[in-house]
Amino acid sequence: MSHIAIDARIINSSTGTYVERLLTYLQEVDTVNQYSVIVPFNDVNYWKPTATNFKVITADFKNYSLSEQIGFKRFLDKLHPDLVHFCMPQQPILYKGKHVTTFHDLTLLQTYNSDKNWFVFHTKQQVGKFVFKSVAKSSQHIITPTKFTKNELVKFAKVSPDKITVTYEAADVFIDQLTPYKHPFNRYILYVGQQSDYKNIRRLGDAHQKLLSKYPDLGLILVGKKNASIISNEKYFTDKKYRNILFTDFIPNNQRDWLYTNTAAYMFPSLMEGFGLPGLEAMGYGAPIVSSSATCLPEVYGDAALYFDPTNTDDIASAINQVLSDDNLRNNLIKKGHEQIKKYSWKRMAEQTYSVYKDAIK
Repeated sequence: MSHIAIDARIINSSTGTYVERLLTYLQEVDTVNQYSVIVPFNDVNYWKPTATNFKVITADFKNYSLSEQIGFKRFLDKLHPDLVHFCMPQQPILYKGKHVTTFHDLTLLQTYNSDKNWFVFHTKQQVGKFVFKSVAKSSQHIITPTKFTKNELVKFAKVSPDKITVTYEAADVFIDQLTPYKHPFNRYILYVGQQSDYKNIRRLGDAHQKLLSKYPDLGLILVGKKNASIISNEKYFTDKKYRNILFTDFIPNNQRDWLYTNTAAYMFPSLMEGFGLPGLEAMGYGAPIVSSSATCLPEVYGDAALYFDPTNTDDIASAINQVLSDDNLRNNLIKKGHEQIKKYSWKRMAEQTYSVYKDAIK
């Protein structure tokens, strides 16, 4: 029997679904080894184990901080697990115990978010580059959510492809728990998630406005808890006097899922992704997917999406128009979406991860 620690400090973040689903299904996969799930104090009740071999412990160390490098290392040394799974690259680079690391993407190293302090962000970016390379080399094994991210990491960190396992994520669908969300539109296109610059929301808004002459009742609904980047995008659209755009702020999942179910098209305009989970979730609710052709998205969505060049607003508008005006295309995308999500399984992802653990401990 081994003691495995899982660094789940991001469980309540935008990538937290991966961590929560991994933990939930690991309980089915491994009933033998002992697990310590490390979360921030404020998230101690965010995920509750149902298996007796899992326990939640707390540790408060900020990402890319000196306390993470020194204090978190001491914390792990004292915990003394046989293996640590860091669910993100940010970790103590001097930690010498056996560990595996999940790299979701390399977005931090390749983008700048205009709502952030320029100096702080770029300093963090340089620290991130050093940390990413260090932990890629020190980890017994690496996990990525797509082949695209795997290939990017091989080029960036100069590690062997054999050191990296791709564990695709999946989508959960809860059709029986939907609650209507009141909005003023006869029909709408939808985006769910954070709105950092690389998510390309402003070009989506620009493309939406191009369509209003043909579809004057068409709404654009943007779901996500308001933060600096969303407030900045809202101001951008207001200053341009754009119409029919609704920012929902935070809404419960049952309302979000109702919006998925009733949208004319789910939009994913991102310039860069490691997996693109919201589009897969939208497929499960019967939404036709209109997606950027960038990075990993064609790998994940296959032929179940209509793709566009995310840097070209005319191309974005044209793709939306095709889905709105062609019922056969729309229905075909919905049908293919239902087939596409069957290719993915959270339990299989957990089983693959457990295999990585066993190999790393050996």
